[in-house]
Amino acid sequence: MAASNIGGPVAVGRRRHRRRAVMSEINVTPFVDVMLVLLIIFMVSAPLLTVGVPIDLPQTQAKGLDQDREPLTVTVNVQGQVFLQNSEVKLDELVPKLQAITQARGGLDERIYVRGDRKVDYGTVMKVMGRLSSAGFRRVALVTEVEQGS
Repeated sequence: MAASNIGGPVAVGRRRHRRRAVMSEINVTPFVDVMLVLLIIFMVSAPLLTVGVPIDLPQTQAKGLDQDREPLTVTVNVQGQVFLQNSEVKLDELVPKLQAITQARGGLDERIYVRGDRKVDYGTVMKVMGRLSSAGFRRVALVTEVEQGS
């Protein structure tokens, strides 16, 4: 009887464990969660990136202009500070900086948008526009918001 058990399994107390097959699929659930969080973050932060210098623009019924590239923007805030794009400049430095930018972009026929806060002194905005006009900039436009109501 002892001879018949020679080739068979001897260990009675051990269990045989089968190895699990390696899972070759990617779990995309964490990836989708991260993408949704990033989407929400970008949706919330995108409108905040488009605002330059915070000012309260006057409202008119004029239509918007079509523009194919980013315009040059000069902003005058309520304290009378002058900004070129998003950086503050002194009024005396405005024209040389604008000339350097427009020459790098292709000439003085560049359109320049002047944004003035509705509470800023009219003379301050006209001083900026006068400097631009005397420097040879002929395409200067005032920026307003679309009038609400009536």
